[in-house]
Amino acid sequence: MGKAMENRFSQSSKRAWKNPWVIGWLLLLSVVLVVNAGMITLAFVTGPGLVDKNYYESGRDFEQNRLKRIAARNALGWTAHLDMPEEDRRGTGAVYRFSAVDRVGVPVDNLEVRIDTYRPSDVNADFSVQMERYAPGMYQSELKFPLKGHWEITLSVKQGEENHVLIKRRIFVLGK
Repeated sequence: MGKAMENRFSQSSKRAWKNPWVIGWLLLLSVVLVVNAGMITLAFVTGPGLVDKNYYESGRDFEQNRLKRIAARNALGWTAHLDMPEEDRRGTGAVYRFSAVDRVGVPVDNLEVRIDTYRPSDVNADFSVQMERYAPGMYQSELKFPLKGHWEITLSVKQGEENHVLIKRRIFVLGK
């Protein structure tokens, strides 16, 4: 009884890894970890899920309006570029520059360019900055983020009566 009983309860016994309950718990743990990793990835890749203040109006006929906006942006034929700093730190100003040219490379002028910043976790930290023209088709503004962490930047351009959202970026602001 001594030798047989000793192997049955020994720490070196490999029988536990063949037990269906142990295998089931390990599979369950693996599935939970994979699903969580997928959800974390989706949180970083997809939109921030921010709530619009005029959610009802902007939600009406969403698909039709979205297709119209895409068609209008494609009809513009602009090539737009937002130049951002490599890294941004909380409380220190960083210059953001925007430039736009038309189909033939002529700078697009007489624009009202605005950057809206959204903090997904704190609506009270959101702010907007109007960009100033400093050269034909080129605009700039200094942004000072009050909090570190993830921010969503939306660049909107108004030409006459037409509003266009041209660029959306997600950035991470470092602490001091």
